[in-house]
Amino acid sequence: MFQCPICEQNTSIPVGGASVLPQNLHLGFEVEVAGYMSKMVNSREVCCDECVDGSNGLAVVFCCMCRQFLCKVCRDYHSSSRRFSKHKIVLLNQAGARQLYTTMKPRDHYCSQPNHEDNKLNFICETCSLLVCRDCTTVTHKSHSVKEISTVAKSHQMEITGALEDAKEVVTKLTGVIDGNNRMIEQVEISKRTAFLAINRAFEILQQTLEERKRTLLSELEAISLSKTTALTLQKEQFEKMVGDIGHFTDMASQILQTHTDHEIVALGGLIPTELQATLERVQTISLTPNQHSNITASVQTDDLVRQLSKLGEIIVFFPSPSSSTWMSTSVARLGTRYYVKVQSKTSKGEEYPHGGIEVKGEMRPKTIMEQLCMERWRTTGMLLITMDGQHVQNSPNDLDVRPKCDYHTLCNAQQVIQCNGPRCVAIHDNGDIYVGSDDGCIYVFDQTGQLKNTIGSSGSGDGQFSSPSGISIKGDVLYVADTDNHRVQKLTSSGKFLHKFGKEGSGQGQLNRPLAVIIDSNNKLIVSDCDNHRIQIFNENGGWLLTIDGKGSGNHSFQSPWGLALDPQGNIHVAACGSNTIKVFTKEGVYVRRYGDPNHPSGIAIDDEGYSLVSEWGGHCLSIYDPEGNKIHRVRNLKKPYGLVIVCHVTDTPLSREQKSEMKQYPRNVQRDDGGWGLYTEGKSTVVGTALKYVTMRLLGVARDDPDVARARTLLHHLGGAVCIPSWGKFWLAVLNVYHWNGVHCLFPERWWDPPPMGTGTSFQHVVPLQTAQSTLYVIVGAPYWEQGTAEGPLLCSKETFAAQA
Repeated sequence: MFQCPICEQNTSIPVGGASVLPQNLHLGFEVEVAGYMSKMVNSREVCCDECVDGSNGLAVVFCCMCRQFLCKVCRDYHSSSRRFSKHKIVLLNQAGARQLYTTMKPRDHYCSQPNHEDNKLNFICETCSLLVCRDCTTVTHKSHSVKEISTVAKSHQMEITGALEDAKEVVTKLTGVIDGNNRMIEQVEISKRTAFLAINRAFEILQQTLEERKRTLLSELEAISLSKTTALTLQKEQFEKMVGDIGHFTDMASQILQTHTDHEIVALGGLIPTELQATLERVQTISLTPNQHSNITASVQTDDLVRQLSKLGEIIVFFPSPSSSTWMSTSVARLGTRYYVKVQSKTSKGEEYPHGGIEVKGEMRPKTIMEQLCMERWRTTGMLLITMDGQHVQNSPNDLDVRPKCDYHTLCNAQQVIQCNGPRCVAIHDNGDIYVGSDDGCIYVFDQTGQLKNTIGSSGSGDGQFSSPSGISIKGDVLYVADTDNHRVQKLTSSGKFLHKFGKEGSGQGQLNRPLAVIIDSNNKLIVSDCDNHRIQIFNENGGWLLTIDGKGSGNHSFQSPWGLALDPQGNIHVAACGSNTIKVFTKEGVYVRRYGDPNHPSGIAIDDEGYSLVSEWGGHCLSIYDPEGNKIHRVRNLKKPYGLVIVCHVTDTPLSREQKSEMKQYPRNVQRDDGGWGLYTEGKSTVVGTALKYVTMRLLGVARDDPDVARARTLLHHLGGAVCIPSWGKFWLAVLNVYHWNGVHCLFPERWWDPPPMGTGTSFQHVVPLQTAQSTLYVIVGAPYWEQGTAEGPLLCSKETFAAQA
C-alpha cells in the first residue's frame, strides 16, 4: 500500500511493481523540484555542476532553466553570457527554495525509444495511454488512436476549467453552509444562554412562590394558634376569678362559724349565703367546657405537586422551515425609502415559530443590467428576495415596480407635452400611453413623446360616443370612461372597442347626474363621483349598484359637487369636493375618516403609492401637494391668464413676491407659440388680445423690452395691427392701466343683465361674464355711462383675426 500524492488515497501496488503504474509527468516534475529544494536547504554540501572537480568552491546559486548549481565564478559567467542572460537564478536558501515552484518550468519531454531520443513527445496514444513522438506514431502505434497532445490538452483544459468553476461554486455554497453552521453554533450558544436564563428565572419564580406560600401558611398558623390561646386564656381567667370569689366567701363563712359569736353570725348569716348563691348561679349559666379545641393540623398535599414538579418544564428542539414561512409581499418600492417586512416563521410541521433568533435577509435586485442602470433615475422593475438562513421563503423572489423617490418640494411648471382641444381628464396606461378626454367628445391616445397614436369615439350619445368625457380609469386593457353629459359610464377596450355601459340620468339608486370621475379599486369595484347628485356611488365591474356615500345634509360626512376621486395605499376613498372646497376621506364601506386641505374649488386629485396627494385647484389655477397626514407641503402655481391680476396689482400698488413674479413670468414663456404670440386659450392660435395682454403682463413683471420672447411678441403684435385692434374687453384692461383712453371703451350696459335669454348676458360665455360684471359695476359707481363722457378720437378698430376667431 502507498498513498497517492495526487488524490491522497491509499492505493495497492499492482502486480509487476511501480513500473506498470500510469505515466505521471506532473508527479515526476514534483519529485524533481523536491530534490532540488532538498539540496538548496543543505547548500553546504552542494558542489558546482559546471566546475571540474569543484575547483572553484561550493555552489551559491541555482539556475532554474539549466537545472544547475553554480559557484560564484560560474554564476558571473552565466549572468554575463548572452545565451544565459535571461535565465532565472535563485539563492541557495529557504527563500530561494520557495521560489522554485513559481520559477521552474517543466522540461520538454523526449522519446526514450532507440533512435528517437531527439524527438519530443508531442502526441498521445489513447489506446496505450502513453506519450509518444512522431516516429512512434508511424511504427509502434501505427494502428492505434493517436492525437496531438496540444489538441488533447485544450480539451482537458476546458474540462479542468469547468471543474474549477464547478468547484468554485460548490466551495462558495459550502462556505455559505459553513458560515451558516458557524452562525448556528453561535445561535445554539445564544439559545442555550436564553434557555438557561429562562429555566433559572422560572425556578426562581417557583421558589419565590413556594416561599411566599410557606410564609402565608405559617402566618395563618400563628394567627389561628394565637386566637385559640387568647380565647382559652380569657376563659381560664374567668374560671379562676369565679373560684376566687367562691373561696373568699367559703373562707369567710368558715371563719365566722369558728370564731364569731351568735350575734355576729346572725348579723352576717344572711349576706354570705346570698353572695355565695349568686356566684354559684353564675357558674351554672356558663359552659364549663373549653371554648376552643386544641387540634391544629396542616394539610400540604405534596404528592401531586412533586409528581408535577418532576415533569415541570421541557426543552423544545425544533427549527423554522423557510418553505413553510410566509411574508406580506408588496408590488411597489420607492428608492430611498426604508421598508419593514414581517416574516411569519413556521416549522416543518406548520406550527408557528415564536422564538426568533433566525437570520432573515432582504435584498432588492434589478432583473437585468439595463434595469440596474435605470434604477437610480427612472421607473423600472426589480426583484425583492427574502431569505431565511440562506433559503427563500414563500413568495420570494417577488417582482417589484421600482420607482425613483419624488421630491415634491421641487416640483415646478413643466413644458407642454401634449396639445389637445379642451382636455378634461387624463389617464396613463401601463405601457406609458396617455389617454386624454376632450371637450369635443373624443378620447385621444398619445405616446410618451406627445405624438398622437389613436382617437377613440366621437361626439354623441351612442355606444362608444361621448359628451364631455371627464373621467378615465384604466386597468389592464380595459378602459372606463365617465361620460358626463350622457349621465353614464362606458366600458371599452384600450383600443376603443365598446364593451358595456351603465347608468342613466336621475337621482335614484344606480342613476347618475353628470358623473365627473371614475376609479377602480383592487377588487374591481368602480367608484363614481355623481356630481350633481352630491354623492359617490360604488358599482361592481359590470355596473351593478353596491353602495352609496351620500354627501347631502350636514356634518362631517357632507360634501357638495364631488369632482375628483382617488384611492390611497390603504384603500380609502379621497373625494375632491369642488362645491365644498375640501378633501374628504371615506373607507370603502362609506365610513367618514377625516378631511384635510383648503383647496380653492378642487377639480382633480391623484395619490401616489406613498400617500402623497396632488390636488388640482380649478379656482386657484394651481396644483397643491399634501403629505400622507394631510399637511400642505408645496404648491405649483400655474395661472392660465395672469394678466388681470398683474394689472390690478400694478394700479393698486399691491406688491408681488419675487417667487410669484418668477412663476408668472415663466408660464407665458412655456406656452408662447412659435410665431411669438399667445392665443385666447393655450391651444388656440395667436390673437391680439392674448398677445397684447401677455406682452403688457411680462413688461409689468419686469421683463426687459429687448428680451427675445418679448421682442418676438411685439413684432407679431405690430403685424396684427397693434394693441389698438384689441377687442373691447382687452381695451378695458388697457384703460384701467391708463395706456388707452376710456372714450374708446364700449362695454355692455347693466340693463342687459335683466333681459331674458337669448338677449340677456346671463347666458354669455363663462370667461366673459366676470369682465362684463366688472364693467357694469363701474357704470353704477360712476353714475353715468363713462363712454358718454367724451367721444372717441378715432375709429373703433378690431383686428381681422378677432372676427375670424369669433366666427
